[in-house]
Amino acid sequence: MSDSASYLAFVASVPRLRAAAGALLRDREGRVLVVHPVYKDEWDIPGGMIEAGESPTDALLRELQEELGIAPPVGRLACVDWVPPAPPWDAGLMFVFDAGVLTESQIAAIRLQPQELDAYVFAAPADLDSLLPPGQARRMNAAISAADTGQTAYLEDGRHRPSGA
Repeated sequence: MSDSASYLAFVASVPRLRAAAGALLRDREGRVLVVHPVYKDEWDIPGGMIEAGESPTDALLRELQEELGIAPPVGRLACVDWVPPAPPWDAGLMFVFDAGVLTESQIAAIRLQPQELDAYVFAAPADLDSLLPPGQARRMNAAISAADTGQTAYLEDGRHRPSGA
């Protein structure tokens, strides 16, 4: 096998990860925007899967426009979370960006895409544990903490990895 063919075979053998980008969006009271997808029983955060060749920021901007009909500025990365495989899903990387505080006019402009979402609410951070799946609730609480301190959190399954581990 030529060096080129060996290299291409190696590249084809490298595992691929799914990736998604979500937004930490809040109202003036500090409540977090969560959405209810029509295709699952649980609440979620605005955002979605990153498509082939798309950056996390571009994916989030696309998803916000598609799902909510708004285009708030996407700020700093609040956290990146490695999520372990859970069949049928492979492992993945979940990016959460601090997209700031929505104004009253931005909130009034929200238009849910009916094929994807049927409701949204602004939830107090303390209520995220009861609304979101456990890993996502941990991720969002860490993202809120990181955003509030100007940091970026690295997580594994929504948890901070202990130092030296």
